[in-house]
Amino acid sequence: MASRLLLLLILSLGSFKVLGSYPVVVSTWPFVEAVRTAWRSADGGAPAVDAVVDGCSECEVLRCDGTVGPGGSPDENGETTIDALVMNGTTMEVGAVAAMRFVKDGIKAAKLVMEHTKHTLLVGEQASVFAMSMGLPGPTNLSSPESTAKWIKWKENSCQPNFRKNVIPANGCGPYHLRNVASNQVENSCMPSNERTSGGKWLGDSILVTDHSNSKLISQTSHDTISMAVIDKDGRIAVGTSTNGATFKIPGR
Repeated sequence: MASRLLLLLILSLGSFKVLGSYPVVVSTWPFVEAVRTAWRSADGGAPAVDAVVDGCSECEVLRCDGTVGPGGSPDENGETTIDALVMNGTTMEVGAVAAMRFVKDGIKAAKLVMEHTKHTLLVGEQASVFAMSMGLPGPTNLSSPESTAKWIKWKENSCQPNFRKNVIPANGCGPYHLRNVASNQVENSCMPSNERTSGGKWLGDSILVTDHSNSKLISQTSHDTISMAVIDKDGRIAVGTSTNGATFKIPGR
């Protein structure tokens, strides 16, 4: 996804350079309100970094597709956490947070990491402590009635699908334990085999869709989130992303 966004940005940069028209805002998915917010910010003279933060923040507030901001994508414990990143294309500085709890403003927290620390990434509850110490609101319960209901339904379905592999129970909720590694050498092989593809089919590009309960069909709702790139009026570039991660992920992912 990052490479596709970069390609779109390069193409946009070339086209608009000929036309002499800035700013430019490029975003994944049809998150129109987020793009409009970033555009208004950049068109009003804000630097690219601020426009990216404004655009991604709008998606966090709107909870775009349930994959951005609070209230979506519960993990195995039913908790929603936030990941976000911002990059200044002029200075090449990067700031990011991951698995951040209790703070809903992911992209703003990432910007604080970039601008007020010598680090690139802060994670988990310590990322939350940092964000709140720098003025962001919290602690806040990031779950919603919808995410809690989704998690309860998942538990009732024996915690399927999930992101565990080579563990027991294979088709149930934890606690999980290691399986016999030797018995899974064929199953874990990188090459497709009759044993591995039984009950499923190869769709190309090494993507296997199976009938197993812990497998997920690939669709627009099973991957990705908002990624945004902005070129401001002065030609400066910034990029950012914000997400609440994969639904039913292992805590800490």
